[in-house]
Amino acid sequence: MLSGAEAVLALRAGGTAFVVEVCHPVPRVLHWGADLDAPADDLRLTAGPAVLNNSPDVPRVLSVWPSERDGWSGTPAQSGHAAGFGTTPRPELESHWTDVPPDGVGGRMFFRFVDEVSGLRSTVGYELDRFGVLAVTMSVERAAPGAAAYTLDGLVALLPVPERAVELLDFTGKWCRERAPQRAPFGFGTHLRSTRRGKPGHDSPYLLLAGTAAFGFGHGEVWAAHLAWSGEQRYLAERLPEGAGTFSAVIGAGESLRSGEVILAEGERYDAPTVLFVWSDAGTDGVADRLHRRLRARERHPRTPRPLVLNTWEAVYFDHDLDRLTDLVERAAEVGVERIVLDDGWFRGRREADAGLGDWFVDGDVWPDGLEPFVKVVRAHGMQFGLWFEPEMVNLDSDLARAHPDWVLGPRAGLGPTARRQYVLDIARPEAYDYLLARLDELVSAYSIDYLKWDHNRDLLEAVSEERPGVRRQTLALYRLLDELRKRHPGLEIETCSGGGGRVDLGILDRTDRVWASDCNDPVERAQIERWTRVLVPPELVGSHLGAARAHTTSRTTDLSFRLVASLTAHAGIEQDLTAADPATLARVAAWSALYREFRPLLHTGRVVNADVADDATALYGTVAQDGSRALFTWIRFQTSAAGQSGRVRFPGLDASARYRVTIREELGAASRHQAADPAWVAAGPIELSGAVLTVAGVPLPTLNPQQAMLFDIERIS
Repeated sequence: MLSGAEAVLALRAGGTAFVVEVCHPVPRVLHWGADLDAPADDLRLTAGPAVLNNSPDVPRVLSVWPSERDGWSGTPAQSGHAAGFGTTPRPELESHWTDVPPDGVGGRMFFRFVDEVSGLRSTVGYELDRFGVLAVTMSVERAAPGAAAYTLDGLVALLPVPERAVELLDFTGKWCRERAPQRAPFGFGTHLRSTRRGKPGHDSPYLLLAGTAAFGFGHGEVWAAHLAWSGEQRYLAERLPEGAGTFSAVIGAGESLRSGEVILAEGERYDAPTVLFVWSDAGTDGVADRLHRRLRARERHPRTPRPLVLNTWEAVYFDHDLDRLTDLVERAAEVGVERIVLDDGWFRGRREADAGLGDWFVDGDVWPDGLEPFVKVVRAHGMQFGLWFEPEMVNLDSDLARAHPDWVLGPRAGLGPTARRQYVLDIARPEAYDYLLARLDELVSAYSIDYLKWDHNRDLLEAVSEERPGVRRQTLALYRLLDELRKRHPGLEIETCSGGGGRVDLGILDRTDRVWASDCNDPVERAQIERWTRVLVPPELVGSHLGAARAHTTSRTTDLSFRLVASLTAHAGIEQDLTAADPATLARVAAWSALYREFRPLLHTGRVVNADVADDATALYGTVAQDGSRALFTWIRFQTSAAGQSGRVRFPGLDASARYRVTIREELGAASRHQAADPAWVAAGPIELSGAVLTVAGVPLPTLNPQQAMLFDIERIS
């Protein structure tokens, strides 16, 4: 376990290797990427780069704690100062240890340093799971007795990438258009994405990927980083003319700290959020597969079938009436709904969005007998009951704000403008935290609530508490609140929502069971949002709901069949007002519900795949069973395009040596075509085809009209 003599340490799993040379003063990274069938010492012998002209007179190093002392002129691992001094960290290796399982798959290595210049003790740890995901943790502790406090400006976990990583992919977005991908050449200089919203935000970088030229869903070598943190973020990719040791560039991430947010007095410690690094030689789908398998292996990952949900928001909004909601529940039961979530509008003073937040008491004017009559209706139909909250927010028009104006997060000089007509509650304040925990705990107990929809609708601006930056404290208080609530109610499930997809990260998913990917229920937008959400989050954790024909976020009108297909392949639910639906519509929704129950064992355990198609107006994506026995694919067209034919499109992830039966599933309605006739193999009905034709050669697909989709059920027969 403890080691001192080894010159080279390696962790290996899932075809991935991470190799470090133990040297002084700081160990250096020798390799991160594909596992190597080569003596580890060969990497050490070739780890010295050339000494360039007009450069330091010794070879530059990319250490596990990059600093200027190494000749590294890029972003350092650590930045900060002690009252203006100690700005050039010089960590010296004090000890290290490794822990590799007996089977040699994965393991951990940790390095501990002392730094006489900055007066800190620091630690960096690497843990490679059996799926090939490398988790990096960093910490610093103020150790110098009697010295000035150390202001930490940031810790960044950095790993090297080779010269063949020439393209970058990350994400941006806005409300109702989250996780919009953007590509750029990986040029010289720093590609920096940081957020200042008090949360990851709708424009979160989300995942930073560096890859070989034109890498796609299913091809190319990719190196990726994700910050598992629900506060402010910092992602970077950096290429210097002199390289990074023997490597070409680095990628990394860390918490984005406000000036003065972390000031370490003697004995105080800062633990940086975990950064996950993933290498794949199978494009972004390979990254997704590793991350999904990691998440599904968690002890608290949902194991029971993900129930079909009906959320009341788009059906009734603030119009809470027991008779109307009872009718809605009865219609929901007819179509197979298994969980009802009562959304915004149930608590005191909440008739519009400008009042009541913070007063988490059932409104007696709307619910004179409390929620019990409605809960009984839900339970009588064999359904679970869920309730909407927005605990971290407050309206000034609330009893809470009137009684405790100092609990509102903001500067003493006065609050800035509202956003969505609300402010932020300072939940790091012990009294506010205790109040929220008590109210949530009492309501969950009183109504035996199965499920909470936990919303967080606005950005945090001027997020200071007692004039100190408060985003980190706020985020840690949120984590404590969620952890304590789940400890008290072990069976409780929680959905994280932040104006839709404004807080989707693996930090919040350590404490919740579902993400609301977007407030946008327009299936044209939603299909794109969810496709990229699934690069990080497996489908069973992504809420995907059927909305009304006319989307209330975009005013676009779409066919029922398209809406049903688009909301089938994640954790399905309904927002549409079923009480206004005619019998024919209810019958098709019931058929969709049955199809969801048929396929959810596959959808919620299988491997997510995406075809690399030439026409961006179309997409083919699916889920393939881990044993390759069955797959469900969606062929979708978003808009018109110049091409009249698709050409041969390959269905990824199938076994080329197997034989399959392909069935077009049209229970939800046939997709409208922009053609005179289907390709002959489609028109033939259920057909048997070789895996080689389906996944290597490809097949021609129907030319659909815009905003149309169809389902391919593919089952292995030999």
